[in-house]
Amino acid sequence: MNAPTISYITPRTVPVISRGDDLAAVILETLNREGVVLQSGDVVAIAQKIVSKAEGCTVDLSTVTVSHEAMTLAKKTGKDERLLEVIVRDTAKVLRAQREVCIVEHRLGHVMANAGVDHSNVTAPGKGDDIVLLLPEDPDASARGLRARFEEGGQAPIGVVITDSFGRPWRLGTTGVAIGIAGPAALIDRRGEKDMFGRTLEATEIGFSDGIAAAAVLAMGEGAESTPVVVIRGLTWADTSQKAADVLRPHDKDMFR
Repeated sequence: MNAPTISYITPRTVPVISRGDDLAAVILETLNREGVVLQSGDVVAIAQKIVSKAEGCTVDLSTVTVSHEAMTLAKKTGKDERLLEVIVRDTAKVLRAQREVCIVEHRLGHVMANAGVDHSNVTAPGKGDDIVLLLPEDPDASARGLRARFEEGGQAPIGVVITDSFGRPWRLGTTGVAIGIAGPAALIDRRGEKDMFGRTLEATEIGFSDGIAAAAVLAMGEGAESTPVVVIRGLTWADTSQKAADVLRPHDKDMFR
């Protein structure tokens, strides 16, 4: 049997997204303009930033009242105390804080730097330098809403993965992870299956949606590429009701927290 061919279609004319934009309509219009028709089984990977922008998940640092906790963190990290206040508000627990580093457990459960609060690709320099972007309020719900709109054309299933870039413990560099999904599995448990020599798999669980996100981010880029949407075609996947949080390691199994 031939291995499936997986292709990555990267629209080049996605416009700058602003608060209140109908993101699904913008993406569909862009695909139509570039001659791309969504097909059954396609997965649409979307950068978190444009989801957050459309949903208005921004904070103007000039309006922030700084708490004692943020001031304390500012002394440890050297970061802007106003930025740290925004981080604290979206944080369940601060896990590590040292010079220029603030690692937290986000309110959504992700362990990440700065609670995902970001300046990059939010506004042009001099056009509101104090504006920062937060993660969507409920990325899974955002993904489900986008999926419903994409499937209105009659092609189903269409998967949606909302991606973000995370650093990793013990390794340098960032990679894409899924913070919101609709359709594809977050986690595929293959324990109990046989390997190619008949040995029973005992620990194999696949972070499927994270794999999709990591591949999509390679096509999107991380800087000024302006390609925040990727259509992934040819991927074999089963439709599930899993959530992005299903890959989070339970606290009682976390040896490093």
